[in-house]
Amino acid sequence: MSRANAPTLEDVARLAGVSTASISRALNDPDKVAKPTRDKIEKAIDALGYTPNFGGRALASNRTNTVGAIIPTMANAMFASGVQAFQEVLSEAGVNLLLATTGYDPEQELRQIKALIAHGADGLMLIGDARPQTTRDFLDKRRIPHVISWCFQPEASPVHVGFDNRAAAYAAMQRVLALGHRRIAMICGVRAGNDRAGDRLDGVTAAIADFGQGAELIQVTEARYRLEFGGDAFEAIMSHTPRPTVIMCGNDVLAAGALKRARELGIDVPGTVSLVGFDDIGLASVVTPPLATVRVPQIEMGRAAARLLLARLGGQDGDGPVELHTEFMPRASLAPPAPDSP
Repeated sequence: MSRANAPTLEDVARLAGVSTASISRALNDPDKVAKPTRDKIEKAIDALGYTPNFGGRALASNRTNTVGAIIPTMANAMFASGVQAFQEVLSEAGVNLLLATTGYDPEQELRQIKALIAHGADGLMLIGDARPQTTRDFLDKRRIPHVISWCFQPEASPVHVGFDNRAAAYAAMQRVLALGHRRIAMICGVRAGNDRAGDRLDGVTAAIADFGQGAELIQVTEARYRLEFGGDAFEAIMSHTPRPTVIMCGNDVLAAGALKRARELGIDVPGTVSLVGFDDIGLASVVTPPLATVRVPQIEMGRAAARLLLARLGGQDGDGPVELHTEFMPRASLAPPAPDSP
C-alpha cells in the first residue's frame, strides 16, 4: 500500500477554496486566521483525512523510514515484550519506531494516529479492533499502511496479526470445567474500548453455556489493569454467597492481585478457590502458587506484525491475515474443587 495518493495540502486548498498559505497559517498559527476561514479549512481537512507530514514532506520519496506503534498502556508487560520484538524486526530493516499510548481512550488513539503521521510515520501498528468508524474512515482516507495486532477473528482482514481471544478463553474454560468446577466467577478487564477483554468474557460465557451440567457464571466484575484492583474485585466476589470455586481473570495482573488479596484474607488458593489468569507474563510463573494461565504468543506476534507492516510499506499485501495460537498453562493455582465446597 502506498501513501502516494494520500490527500495533499493542495487538495485541502482546492476543497476549502483558500490558498495553501492560508492553510499553513491555520495549522501553525490559527489565531491569525479568521474563524470562518478556519472552519472551512477544518471541514476540508476532516473530509479528506489530511494531516501535515512534516518529515515526509521534506523527502522527495515521501518516506522517512519511521513507523509508529500505538498501544493501550506501557504498564502491561505483554505489550512491552511484543513491541520489543516488533522493533527488533524493524531495526533489521533500517526502520525506526515511534511509540504512543492511548489509555484505552479511542479519541486519544485518533489524536496519536494524527500526531504520528504528522511527524512522518510511514505506517502504524494498532492494538485491537475496537475503534470508532471515524478512526477507520481517517485511516482509509489517508491511505496509511497499518496492521492491527493482539486480536484475530474468523473474518479478519489482511491487516490483522494476532490470536482469537474468544477461542483462547473458551478453551481455557473447558479445561477448568473438566476439573469439576461448576460455580465460576470472572474478573475481566474494563471492556470499554477494549475488544480483547470483551472477547475473553464472551469465550468464558460461551464455554459455560455449551457445557451445561449445572455450570454457572455467578459473578462478573470489571477491574482496571492494576494489582490492587484485582485484589479489590477478588474480595468483593468472595464476600458474596455462594462463593465460586474458581475465578477466571482477564489477565495475569488481575489474577496476581487476586492471589495477593487471598493471602492477606487467609483464603487458600487453590484449596478454597482456584485462580486462572491470561497472558502468561513473567509474573505468572513466579508468584506462589504459580498461576494457571493462557500463554499468548507475544514475541511471535510482534515479529509477524513488523514483517506484515514492512511488506505493506513496500506496496505488497504481505501474508496477512496472520493467525497465531495460544497455549493453556496448567499451574498450581488451579485444582479440582474441594468435595465439601459450599
